[in-house]
Amino acid sequence: MYLDVNEIVSLALESPKTVMIYNHLKSYLEEEKLKREQFYNDISEDQKAEFINGEMIIHSPVKFKHNQASFKLAKLIGVYTSKLNLGEVGHEKLMIRLTRNDYEPDICFFLKEKSDRFNPDQMLFPAPDFVVEVLSQSTEKTDRTIKYEDYALHGVKEYWIIDPEKEIIEQYILDGEKYFLQQKSGNGSIKSVAIEGFEIPVRAVFDKSENDKVLNSIIGQAEKPV
Repeated sequence: MYLDVNEIVSLALESPKTVMIYNHLKSYLEEEKLKREQFYNDISEDQKAEFINGEMIIHSPVKFKHNQASFKLAKLIGVYTSKLNLGEVGHEKLMIRLTRNDYEPDICFFLKEKSDRFNPDQMLFPAPDFVVEVLSQSTEKTDRTIKYEDYALHGVKEYWIIDPEKEIIEQYILDGEKYFLQQKSGNGSIKSVAIEGFEIPVRAVFDKSENDKVLNSIIGQAEKPV
């Protein structure tokens, strides 16, 4: 059940334990802040690590099908947005720092107005405009719960969840502080809301020949004289 901030506060205020809850949360968050600072000191560039609800999560290697889906889509988004100078794409190892948690999405995209402020040595980044997570057995629950809510609360306009086993893409669009499901499909086309003009066949994320066709089309369109 999803509760917004006002509903959570109202429930706490109705309890005689309100002050105890406040003191407990304050103590916990102060300790969590120290753990987060330690997390930044401990992580290395060769790790895929995240800080979620006070815990450091080190991710295990992914299956080949996970890697291929992530790579195929990142390649299409990267070439498309680079040719049109729309912004910057992060793949696998870009650390997103939100209010409480730090994530390394499989794919993320920042519109130019945001990415133009980045510097070459930057290691922590704000909420992207577009995020993709590719499901694995160990991450599916987090991708569908904590990250789903956190990305929405921080204004990520569009969130794709890719299931590499079933070869399906779920597209969620932000409405206020919540996502609604725009489409869920293993066929047909999918059109981004956050990345202007970016529309691809769903199969291009899972099939090499389809991916090559779309990539060649993007390159060809970009090279046409205006």
